[in-house]
Amino acid sequence: MKSLETLVNTTEPGWPLVEKWIAAATNLVEVLPCDLGRAATALYQTQVSTRSPMGAIIYATGGILIDHGWLRILASGHERLHRSLPVWNLGKSFEHPGEAPGFLLVADDVMGGLFAINGGALGDDAGKLYYLAPDTMQWEAMDVTYSGFLNFCFNGNLAKFYQNLRWPGWEVAVAALDGDTVFNCFPFLWTKEGKDITQVTRRPMLAEDQYQLNMELRKQMGGQVT
Repeated sequence: MKSLETLVNTTEPGWPLVEKWIAAATNLVEVLPCDLGRAATALYQTQVSTRSPMGAIIYATGGILIDHGWLRILASGHERLHRSLPVWNLGKSFEHPGEAPGFLLVADDVMGGLFAINGGALGDDAGKLYYLAPDTMQWEAMDVTYSGFLNFCFNGNLAKFYQNLRWPGWEVAVAALDGDTVFNCFPFLWTKEGKDITQVTRRPMLAEDQYQLNMELRKQMGGQVT
């Protein structure tokens, strides 16, 4: 495990660059302030340098909310997004901080979709992002790095990406949730009956419970849990 002093890069910090990206964003971006103690712990547990965009975001923010909170980029945690990146991954992608995970969960959305960096468990393209889509329950390659994923969050056509998962008035419903809650839908979105988002029942569920449900469903469907 590298020390916190080693991980905090003071000569080439990545946060000023990320701030420029946020300032130029075309999508609605809300940066949650961080608690310095939580930020230090999260950075140490994740073992990434603040020279990188991920390390910079972990150390400088409590998390980042995109598009009224539809999409949540994990960082060090905040009262509106308690899950820090390392705590969220503990028991999912690794058992102990410092391990090299086969995948790393870095963001998710209000419909229970998951974004993960491939560490080798999801395909041959290590370092690229994958999306576990709630309407297919499959890991889908995005062919972007973490920096490219940030550009997708800040400037991507989210309306098109989520066109089958949004309903009239979704902005108000999503803004009412905190970052640790998602919408559990029934019928399941990956079923024939659940394809019309306006006809499904949506109820709030803890993100942790939805994650466990998704993994169990993938197991039942014959897919890998990860």
